[in-house]
Amino acid sequence: MALKLIQNHRLLTQLSNHYYFAEPVGIRLIHTSSLGRSSCVACRCTSAGRCFQRHGCRKLQMDSRTRSLTTIVRERSFFPSSSVGLHRDSELRFRLTQLHRPSADEEQGFRRQLKSCSTSRQVFKLLRSVEILSDTMAAASLHRVADLEQEGPALRDPSVLADDTIRGLCCQLEQDSERLTEAGLVSALHACTRLFLDPWSTLMVRLVSESQNRLDRGQMTVGELCTFGQAVLAMEGPASAMLEQAVAQIQKQDPRQWSLPDFVAVYRLLEGCMGEDGKYRDLLNAMHTHAVTVTSRMDPTAVSGVLRSLVTLNQMQAMPLVIGLCKQAVRHVPHFSDEELTHVLGALIHFGHSDHYFVEAMEKYVPTMAFTSHPETISKVTQFFGRRCLLSPTVFDAVAESFVYRADSYSTSQVARQITAFGKLGYLPPNAGQLFRKVESILHTRFSQFQPRTLLNLLHACTLVERFPVNFVSKVFSSYFLQQLQDQDMRIERAVVAQLTQLYMTVKLECPFYEGPRLLPKYRVKSFLMSSRSLETPVDQQLYNSVKTGLVDLLGDRSFFGSKVLTPYCYTLDVEIKLDEEGYVLPASHTEDVYKRIALCIDGQKRFTTNVRQLLGNEAMKQRHLQLLGYEVVQIPFYEFEKLPKSSVVEYLHQKIFPHTFRLSW
Repeated sequence: MALKLIQNHRLLTQLSNHYYFAEPVGIRLIHTSSLGRSSCVACRCTSAGRCFQRHGCRKLQMDSRTRSLTTIVRERSFFPSSSVGLHRDSELRFRLTQLHRPSADEEQGFRRQLKSCSTSRQVFKLLRSVEILSDTMAAASLHRVADLEQEGPALRDPSVLADDTIRGLCCQLEQDSERLTEAGLVSALHACTRLFLDPWSTLMVRLVSESQNRLDRGQMTVGELCTFGQAVLAMEGPASAMLEQAVAQIQKQDPRQWSLPDFVAVYRLLEGCMGEDGKYRDLLNAMHTHAVTVTSRMDPTAVSGVLRSLVTLNQMQAMPLVIGLCKQAVRHVPHFSDEELTHVLGALIHFGHSDHYFVEAMEKYVPTMAFTSHPETISKVTQFFGRRCLLSPTVFDAVAESFVYRADSYSTSQVARQITAFGKLGYLPPNAGQLFRKVESILHTRFSQFQPRTLLNLLHACTLVERFPVNFVSKVFSSYFLQQLQDQDMRIERAVVAQLTQLYMTVKLECPFYEGPRLLPKYRVKSFLMSSRSLETPVDQQLYNSVKTGLVDLLGDRSFFGSKVLTPYCYTLDVEIKLDEEGYVLPASHTEDVYKRIALCIDGQKRFTTNVRQLLGNEAMKQRHLQLLGYEVVQIPFYEFEKLPKSSVVEYLHQKIFPHTFRLSW
């Protein structure tokens, strides 16, 4: 009997080399013809999934005429229970006895060793070195191979699937699918989808069939249902009947009874199966309500995972949960992985939220990771501070220093996003010279690699901080580049045209030596003030009304100043005052004999960085341009005006607007 078992196993190992796996490029290593494909005897359907949906068949039966070699099963009298064993001779073998099942400590130790493997070959070597392997450990091994080899929609090295170790492991999973635990079964199925195994292979069909049986019996926990759902999503998409059945079972359970990993798993599952109709909205709302109460117990993985799901599901109504997760994230900032921190920052950008304590934690952490973290994480850090208008010299100085040494390994998008944040906040770091020389070097060597809008954002950001890449601006105004900016309707978005207009105005005003191409009038806007993505910040209405009242008292009549005046240079003036040659104020409607124009910039809080009283880059550029155009710019910042008593407003305005004249009697 023992000799027969060994012979059968060796035969299976040899023959299994011709089955099970399909390469991502579409070349199947499982050569099952139309007759060799697994089919249901009851309905002759060649798809197990379709069979489940159409006829209710639950157990795969093999036609004797089309039986593949993978259906050969060893004598079951030897296998009363479930675990995977590896013999000292390195041959994988299911050892179906609970007496030899690894202990919890042994399994955790194996998982730690598995996590330390940096190549698939190391995983295979580890598998051949252990004596006892449970089904969950086997599934974890497949997942680790997927972690190491998965690259987008394919495997980095499909040849790893030809290794005898992984083939033998999958052979045992197929033969004993009915004896696997629920956790091992669904995890193995999910791992197979991540390895892009052929869904028509006997292994996959058996795992799906057995999972469907367990699903029908209602034996799976929430976590197991989620793992199964992820596998079904990969195989059949969000319209799958099995997926809907799994989610229906999840809906019947009380979220208050779930563990934290269950919460993360359900959120992630709903990312893929919640359509525009929002049919799981009630489940999500119930989850949000309870998740708020447990955020204080969430670890870094849970915080990051839930925030990522909230972004994908666009749960804008879940702001209380977002705020709670942000507070919890403060504790985990030094412990997030690069990927987790990227998801957290992306979520805070998406929901427009920032926490003072979170910002402080980031200020302490960024200098320690700027030279070692993933470029995408660094880019997301600067993007977060830029979007939230948070000027932190500590953070930006560290980013600028690392940029000089690491920028050659950054993508063009990462380069542009980092410099865009500097431009938006109007901040020049101490090493500004080195920083922008590096930017210029990248533009010289990789100009053609930049996407048109990415390049425009980068060049525009440079001009906001008075760095003028004239050599590259001339290329932007070429007809070829302008054609690349057009959409399918042969149009360019108004916000993009506004950027082009301001870029052209900048080089004409601030680079008088520029002799490159002109920007044709059809690519120019008449106003930089727009409802969205405006290059100017609208005036704060409450602050404007207070200043207007003071101006009426100062000048004697409302007719002596204009409000929200659109200039011929695309900028909108909050207040314009006209003077004649002798210094007398002219009516706003007067167009002749105007000797001097005063532009009052009534700067509210939104025109400054959030945490520092520094003008944003676009507002600083506006005031710079107005001065070059001949206006006398008078800035009235909110932090000066709002602290004035009413009795001092007129005197304050007089000193600001007419500092060299005595007060007149009106």
